[in-house]
Amino acid sequence: MNQPENAYAAAGVSIEAADRAIDLMKGWVEKSRRPEVIGGLGGFAGLFDASALKAYDRPVLATSTDGVGTKVAIAQAFDKHDTIGFDLVGMVVDDLVVCGAEPLFMTDYIATGRVVPERIAAIVKGIAEACVEAGCALVGGEIAEHPGLLGPDDYDVAGATTGVVEAEQMLGPGRVRPGDVVIAMKSSGVHSNGYSLVRHVLLSEAGAGWSLDRHVDELGRTLGEELLTPTKLYTKPSLRLARETATHAMAHVTGGGLAANLERVVPAELTVTIDRGTWTPLPVFDVVRQAGDVAQADVEATLNCGVGMVALTDPGSVDAALAILAETGVEAWVAGEVRALADGERAGSVNLVGQHPGW
Repeated sequence: MNQPENAYAAAGVSIEAADRAIDLMKGWVEKSRRPEVIGGLGGFAGLFDASALKAYDRPVLATSTDGVGTKVAIAQAFDKHDTIGFDLVGMVVDDLVVCGAEPLFMTDYIATGRVVPERIAAIVKGIAEACVEAGCALVGGEIAEHPGLLGPDDYDVAGATTGVVEAEQMLGPGRVRPGDVVIAMKSSGVHSNGYSLVRHVLLSEAGAGWSLDRHVDELGRTLGEELLTPTKLYTKPSLRLARETATHAMAHVTGGGLAANLERVVPAELTVTIDRGTWTPLPVFDVVRQAGDVAQADVEATLNCGVGMVALTDPGSVDAALAILAETGVEAWVAGEVRALADGERAGSVNLVGQHPGW
């Protein structure tokens, strides 16, 4: 059977569009370059000179991979694609930081039903800009066109990152002690977790049925603008805490909410108490709670409720830690403490007490 010369294009895949997207993104990727990066885009693998690891006594590599979930549906519906990259970088890079690891490099993967070069370039622009802020290099990635599997304007993004930490300087449950103070770091909004709940409550016909261009007085802007607020990056401030203070552990507050994520770094013989009265969550969390008549327990088990990162720090270092965070533009406060487990308490538990002002 004779096939047309552009048979692949007839099947829905445009090599030319992918090449055009790569040309558009090259400048942004270059901005994220670190001195250790070898070569540029176009190779089969990203190359990173690891000779710097010789300076470590016992270098431990850390790796993380993630996506941004159904937040991409908001970006697609709102037709704004240059911020979703911050969400992707935040999800993978700040998972490394909690053990004290410095992120070195990152790769991304974008699957789409149809390659629109300008849209792909906008996504990568956001990824590269976030990599610059986090201090890691974007060394490569993949653009996959999946006609028939994804709609023409549908896409999904994922990424993976690698970092390094000196073995003796790793943070984690083994360092946490009774009396450690809980330092909460403010989130910029919903970040990139819980959007299935948010979309169901606010956007679906079964919920409030709002449109993304609806102006919400409590938010002071449109719903779409609020829900596309990029994830706050805590990378460099958290690394400073790890290096300059007696911070023993950190937790990145992602899927599952504050308590569940903090429990991942609390040893079994201890427990943590957090006072909700120490902060007022951003209005978007109360909007979700009230518009959907969602129980507070469900909101707290799904959304970050205003806290994107938590540090468990020795009492003697709290002032220094708060000063570092303020200096680096992270709003933070003392939210609770670590103590020994009492009889009848669940091992390694995190307990939220009190109530948020206005809730």
